[in-house]
Amino acid sequence: MKKRVISAVVLLTITCTCVFLSEITRVLFFAAAGIACAYELSRNLEKLEIYCCAWVMYVYIAAQTLLAFFHAAPIAYIACFASGVYLAMFSGILHKKVSGSGALYTVAGLGYPCFLFGLLMMICVSGSWLESLVIGSFAAWVCDSFALFGGMLFGKHKVAPLVSPKKTVEGCICGAASSFLTAWGLYALGFFPELPLSFLMITTLVCSSVGQIGDLAESLLKRMIGVKDFSNLIPGHGGMFDRADSLLFSIPMAFICLTIAGYAV
Repeated sequence: MKKRVISAVVLLTITCTCVFLSEITRVLFFAAAGIACAYELSRNLEKLEIYCCAWVMYVYIAAQTLLAFFHAAPIAYIACFASGVYLAMFSGILHKKVSGSGALYTVAGLGYPCFLFGLLMMICVSGSWLESLVIGSFAAWVCDSFALFGGMLFGKHKVAPLVSPKKTVEGCICGAASSFLTAWGLYALGFFPELPLSFLMITTLVCSSVGQIGDLAESLLKRMIGVKDFSNLIPGHGGMFDRADSLLFSIPMAFICLTIAGYAV
């Protein structure tokens, strides 16, 4: 437990420093996290004798980083992803070891997690980066804690036993319900006075819900590969992918909600 707490404090300190220091450090932080996740995914797939082209994912994330720095239009991100798909399939044609399965898994890796990290980098250079990161992160973190303790206290019915045996319906409900506490806390502290409480309540509920889906999605990959954690990069917490799973869903969703409601800048 001590190791886990120390690792969490160090990781949170690094994250906050990079996020709040400047726009450049924000983008580079998520780019580095994306490359780490792509590396973890490719190395773990090798355990199934699937050899995807990790360098294609690295190049894609690097290109996404440049697009974010230059505040590129959405069409540029679409073209970048399409180019990544072409390159992934071409790599399967050129490299016998990669072959068709490796090429397809590379395309899958471009979609998850690389594309989602590209979204985070795009959000980081938008006018609503702070609202998106804070709402999405707090909704996911508070939800994770309440889902854990709610499941321990009240959990009886498994939500997805073949994917994550320890997660329960009751725990998920507690996690989702915690979103209202998160919304009230953000509103009471006056973090974003321009955002009404009703909007915060709806947004945190949606973000916490999709964050739980993100957690289960990553568990699905680990179950498929047969590993407990993607790596031991973060002592007591597993790998970067293990820490980013819910945030990859909740932060973009917060930005989407802000955009739909007309609060995005």
